[in-house]
Amino acid sequence: MSSPPNDLRNCSSPLPSKRASDDPNRHFVRARSLKHEYELYVEREIEQYKDSLPRNALLSIGDDAVSALRQQSQFVLTELVLWEEVDRIIMRRLRIPAYPTWRRRCFRMLEQYRRPEHWGLRPESALVRAIHPEGEGHVLVAGEAAERTALYLAAHGCDVTAVELSADVLDRVLTAAGAAGLTQRVRGCPTDIGHWRPDVPLNAVVCTPAAFAGLTTSERVKVIELLKEATTDGGVHLVETIVAGHEAMSVAELRDRYAGWQISVERDGTASKAFVARKGAA
Repeated sequence: MSSPPNDLRNCSSPLPSKRASDDPNRHFVRARSLKHEYELYVEREIEQYKDSLPRNALLSIGDDAVSALRQQSQFVLTELVLWEEVDRIIMRRLRIPAYPTWRRRCFRMLEQYRRPEHWGLRPESALVRAIHPEGEGHVLVAGEAAERTALYLAAHGCDVTAVELSADVLDRVLTAAGAAGLTQRVRGCPTDIGHWRPDVPLNAVVCTPAAFAGLTTSERVKVIELLKEATTDGGVHLVETIVAGHEAMSVAELRDRYAGWQISVERDGTASKAFVARKGAA
């Protein structure tokens, strides 16, 4: 395997706020209030809008802010006050909703995200039956199922790390998470599973065979052993959508890799199967 493109121990959102802390552990802060999520949402929308503007347009907003402040009877014009007024102007331009309106929208989104059918999953699918989100802690998702799986599990209360090389996929995941008030529950790591290293105990791992594409047999062995070691007792590993003739790993290889775990191979559709392995107590 080639060297990882960056420091993958502290993976973060590809859409960081300019005001966000540089603390690499900030993604594990247990700030779960929707009010906090709303503040992150507003901050992200404003910063993205600023980044989209040429310098002269941004300076023009600054001039508008100075004019508005001068109309106030008493104020001290500082850089902080000026940029707060700039942010207020941008909020009005973007028609960013007030917190109560945004909160109601989040609740509606979360109700949809919690429904398996919203993600093209059946209630009896292996993912829905094998992983009980309310009881799981941190989940790793990788492969082409990263988008739907990450948001489905985050909506049910999991902390999720999505490992995906495609920046576009990660952008979609994190944007959708922010819109539903799930920013603090989802991390995006722009790499492949062969380069990712666990930095927290895992309660579940959900992959598709595509996550292992391009890895040699020995590399797959190392990756799976690393994930098994990082998984807590009772944790579950699920390899989704194993279609005959299109397997990065055969069921026989998976059985061999998970010797000693509780194993089942379940139908996950008319032509696909899911491999499920649960770690027993040591």
